[in-house]
Amino acid sequence: MAAPVKDPRARRSRRALEQALLELAATTDLTQISISDVTKNARVSRSTFYEHYVDVHDLAAAACTELFDDLVAGLPLADPGLVDVAKPVDNPLVPVFTHFAAHAALYRSLLGPDGSARVMSHLLTRLRDATRANLRFAALASVRAPEPAPDDPLHALIAGAIVGTAVDWLRGHGPDTPEELAARVWPYLLAAALAG
Repeated sequence: MAAPVKDPRARRSRRALEQALLELAATTDLTQISISDVTKNARVSRSTFYEHYVDVHDLAAAACTELFDDLVAGLPLADPGLVDVAKPVDNPLVPVFTHFAAHAALYRSLLGPDGSARVMSHLLTRLRDATRANLRFAALASVRAPEPAPDDPLHALIAGAIVGTAVDWLRGHGPDTPEELAARVWPYLLAAALAG
């Protein structure tokens, strides 16, 4: 993914390219989207594309950053109540799966069988880092829990479970609603967090 740029024209070009890709990916599999499709939709030249991105997958990873920020913002903020089985809490995964449902066509294109490994890696990294921060916060707020190690595989396990479950669900497997899916998944993620 390219580094942020300070030149306003370059920022406008990047934003136009990213928006064009997201619009195309909402209706077309990522493998079917060409650089020409993107540049035509963004109304920029092919050389402008290559000033900022290596290929469509590089563009897709950059274009999804804001989308992934929204997803991460929906992650449950860990606090002692979330890891206290005696204390009832609302299911914190509902906003996460609601986010996937709201952008279902786009996620199917980006993360489906013909999606982008770079986008998947980018999403998993963002979720792993957010999980690490949330579990660290929960440990610091709790007198019982030790602080998890920065490289604890539990973080990747939880991130992978969320993404894998969402991708499978978007393919039509599992419960019908985000609430039903969250109800099925939350006990397993809570058990993983407690075991960790």
